[in-house]
Amino acid sequence: MLTSQPNITLGTAGHVDHGKTALVKCLTGCDTDTLKEEKERGMSIELGFAPCQISDWQVGIVDVPGHEDFIKTMVAGASGIDGVIFVVAADDGVMPQTREHLEILTLLGIRHGVVALTKCDRVSPDHLELAQEEIRQLLAGTFLRDAPIRPVSNITGAGYDAFLEALQDMVRSIQPKPTDGLFRMPVERTFSVKGYGTVVSGIPVSGTAKLGDELVLLPPGVTGRLKTIQVYKNTSDKVLAGQCSALNLPQLDHKVIARGHVLTVPGYFAPADWYTCQLRLLPHETLFLKNASQVKFHTGTSEVMATVYLLAGNAVAAGQECVVQFRLAEPIVAGPADRYIVRSLSPVQTIGGGIVIEPADRRYKRNRPELIEDLAQRALAVTNEHAFVEYCVRTAEAQVTTTAEVAKRTKIPPARLPAILADLVQQQKLLELTSGLHAHVHTLAACEQQIVQCVEAFHKKNPDSPGITQEELQQSVQLDKRVFDALLARLRIQAKLADRAGRLALLAHKANLTQQDEALMAQIEALFAKAPYAPPGLPEVAATLKVPQAALDKTLKLLLQHQRLVKVDIDLYFHKQAIDNARQAIVDFITKEGKLESVKFKYLLNTSRKFAIPLLDYFDKIGLTRQVNHTRYLRTRPGNPS
Repeated sequence: MLTSQPNITLGTAGHVDHGKTALVKCLTGCDTDTLKEEKERGMSIELGFAPCQISDWQVGIVDVPGHEDFIKTMVAGASGIDGVIFVVAADDGVMPQTREHLEILTLLGIRHGVVALTKCDRVSPDHLELAQEEIRQLLAGTFLRDAPIRPVSNITGAGYDAFLEALQDMVRSIQPKPTDGLFRMPVERTFSVKGYGTVVSGIPVSGTAKLGDELVLLPPGVTGRLKTIQVYKNTSDKVLAGQCSALNLPQLDHKVIARGHVLTVPGYFAPADWYTCQLRLLPHETLFLKNASQVKFHTGTSEVMATVYLLAGNAVAAGQECVVQFRLAEPIVAGPADRYIVRSLSPVQTIGGGIVIEPADRRYKRNRPELIEDLAQRALAVTNEHAFVEYCVRTAEAQVTTTAEVAKRTKIPPARLPAILADLVQQQKLLELTSGLHAHVHTLAACEQQIVQCVEAFHKKNPDSPGITQEELQQSVQLDKRVFDALLARLRIQAKLADRAGRLALLAHKANLTQQDEALMAQIEALFAKAPYAPPGLPEVAATLKVPQAALDKTLKLLLQHQRLVKVDIDLYFHKQAIDNARQAIVDFITKEGKLESVKFKYLLNTSRKFAIPLLDYFDKIGLTRQVNHTRYLRTRPGNPS
């Protein structure tokens, strides 16, 4: 029967000298204690890796040290496992690292396990029964509360078949990690192989990588391509999340690579030394954590000193949850919803952990209820892809965001993201403004209200105006142009805004002009209509109508707003009908002749160069024509010379 390789990795856990390594050897035939010091001391110091045949499946096993001095190594190994072989020796029973390993596994979110009660050949049946009862009491209320407890002897083999059956059942119950995310692998160790070069080993936490893929090593920021892949010590053309793997990247120098570094795809992750996290303190009776405490922060395979800043209050009590910020002594790479562990410095012990929310670019101000509420919402969102995508669109700084921007923040591959966005659009939570450009419906509703209120305020201040210009409105509301344009279209369709004389107005608005304003507007308009292409200057208008300058300025503004006059240049105005006629004359002439020499334009309008040239410049400015030397062409006509 062919062996399949599901992307599942198991790990051991338990107190030192309880038989973890011996049990792995019985299961796999591999001695995972490979260091000389480990063999001399009879104690695991480093992580050990072995392929394990479970029925017709081959899975990986990570053997972790059990001594309290190597908890950081245990955390590094346990961070990538899917299920645990929890080992307790029958003669010793529950010991300190038995408890601490269980707490760490719980904080890391492990959900599957089987208990191996080792050294059962050393105790009597009555003692064995007491040991099982002690374990049951320890596991009550934990993820291992219903886990099978199987007595086994690594010496005589007693109980091995029953243990193996329980292990098989556990493996079948595990749902392998999704493999369609962005590839990311925390580095567990690195070495150089003659003829191959640098090899990096670890357990990917997400995604898939194939031969030839480019990967970046962070924090160093150096890149290389996958030349060779081994999965469970077998050559493969790809590696999946959850598989024990060794990746050959000859371009990298193994001397600059360390445990805690991360291999990932370029362009999505960056090292950071500030992280916002959700923290849960373990329910130990005397445990508490003060603001600005120094701790050890473990995530993936990294361990780094950190200062924890509470966003509310001065201390966290045992068993409490809160949102905090960590400032790390050196940058690391972590993604949304990554699990982490926190250990105190004195006494050295595991005190809590939780999930990473996101990296931060600064320390946040404390005791701000709106910030704490937002971060609490974000903490809930990062554990669900749809919820996190919705959150990222809703909180986009520009009120609108592209698929690429969402992918970079959520760490969801761009190829998979459109389906999630489409679901949210169908659920009427998002709106796609243009292809690949989304905004949240709540954001749009607030922005629409802001636009309407701004137009309403303009009407109150300028009751005689037909409306506000689109440029003035956008400047007032300070919205991204893409959002602004899309909302104007929606508001027009919804009949909340109307176009009035080239301006925007509320549907019910009517310009409130006084009889005096109407009369003066008509008089001034008549002067410009009488001489369409030799319009009067403003001093002439004022003298002819005997109008004060203030009244003239006000009335000219109204004539422009109502599109009865058009301002072509400083103190140069034309009647709107004259502009329309001149525009049509230009279009007709160039359509027929292909171009218009500037000097000919004054003859078309029967005017002088004084008025013809400013008019030509005006039509250039509004985009009707373009000038090449002294010749005009229509901008929209194909095939025009550049």
